[in-house]
Amino acid sequence: MTSDAWWQGPLGVVLGVVGGLLLVWLALLAALWLAQRHSPVRASPGEAIRLAPDLIRLVRRLAADRSLPRGVRVRLALLLGYLLLPIDLVPDFIPVLGYLDDAVIAAVALRSAARRAGTEALARHWPGTPAGLRAVHRLAGLPPPRVPHDPPQD
Repeated sequence: MTSDAWWQGPLGVVLGVVGGLLLVWLALLAALWLAQRHSPVRASPGEAIRLAPDLIRLVRRLAADRSLPRGVRVRLALLLGYLLLPIDLVPDFIPVLGYLDDAVIAAVALRSAARRAGTEALARHWPGTPAGLRAVHRLAGLPPPRVPHDPPQD
């Protein structure tokens, strides 16, 4: 082997794979940053914290609902798995972006699943308050949920 062909051996393959993964990671990081900057949906951190337990229950219930398309259930199961893993796309010790990656990935997955599952499924499985359901619709980019009118009081 000549000194010019070091990259053709096992070391070159390892460096190529690591370099490729680094490029993909940087591209995903840039996409998350752009998605956050250009997102029309703005939720306060307090609202997100209050919704977190209900959102986790919603995602779990939707993932277990056999009446929903398999793609929706798989997407939500993968989201739950990602959120439970201690390894993140962006480490949590990085200010702002550390927790933002989880929020953006959850919002994108929930938006996709909510649009495919339908607003009825969201309402059926939502464990929280009507105000929380309105916030989920806002986060998912869906129109506000319909609230059934109370029957007239005689």
